[in-house]
Amino acid sequence: MSQAVLTVHHDVIEKMKAFYTDHLVNECPTGAIFRAKVNDCAITAYRSGKVLFQGKRALDEATIWEEWSKSLPTKPNQKNNKLEDHDFLPPENIGELAIIGSDEVGTGDYFGPIVVCAAFVDQEIKRNLPTGIRDSKTLTDAKIKELAAPLSKLVPNTILTLSNEKYNQLVEKGYTQTQMKAILHHQALSNVIKKLDGKTFDGCLIDQFTAPKQFFEATRKRPDPLPKPIFFKTKAESLHLSVATASVLARYVFLKALSQLSTEAGLDLPKGAGAVVDDAGAEIIRTKGESFLKKIAKVHFANTEKAKRLV
Repeated sequence: MSQAVLTVHHDVIEKMKAFYTDHLVNECPTGAIFRAKVNDCAITAYRSGKVLFQGKRALDEATIWEEWSKSLPTKPNQKNNKLEDHDFLPPENIGELAIIGSDEVGTGDYFGPIVVCAAFVDQEIKRNLPTGIRDSKTLTDAKIKELAAPLSKLVPNTILTLSNEKYNQLVEKGYTQTQMKAILHHQALSNVIKKLDGKTFDGCLIDQFTAPKQFFEATRKRPDPLPKPIFFKTKAESLHLSVATASVLARYVFLKALSQLSTEAGLDLPKGAGAVVDDAGAEIIRTKGESFLKKIAKVHFANTEKAKRLV
């Protein structure tokens, strides 16, 4: 039995838990946050930040998350190395405030674009929102499609889509995924502010994917600086409905884009970056060629080399 160990940030572990939500097992060893079994691999994440992968696909599964976590800062804070340690945390009453929230999807998916959405929710809008809005990763695709239409009409929002082709071009120019996401979040928030046309709001809340310092560095040359206060928090969809709404709308657009790309590819493109993705990548190389892969996939992911080996 092969095994691999990664040490990752706590927010990565939370995203891993959400990713494996359908494969979680009830019994966990002492000190573990979760344990899951998938693709001939057992994944155990510990409070210390260590994640143990065991089984035939251990190395492959670990590589997925190693690649994804490269976009995060290695030392966001020297004090205790937690992504949340900064001066831009939201106040305790954030849920009662009029907030523009932003979230993104598609960053850990090999196939499909990155989609960022910003949405504004105040107390008046909140009263009219449909029930069941939460982090899109915990909702079924059917529920996402059901919620998207009423949300898009009720909530002022902006959705930005970074195509795979453009994404790959930016990677070749030296951009990191973190820089791309920062710019997209900044632009989406700025667009919603303009849509409010002078209406007052209490701040912006970003579902945190990097340290604020890195966010501000990536966006410092933008011509439309965001007004303060700007708040950052992991799992922000649980704190304010603006972020939860943004999460749902972004996921809806991502699903539509993935469906369209599947039609172009001639097969159903899987989500995520697991072994089934390697197989799909190999099939695309066989039938469409590597040049086509750049139009539908994030080719710097490790899945590309795995797909080539399968071919």
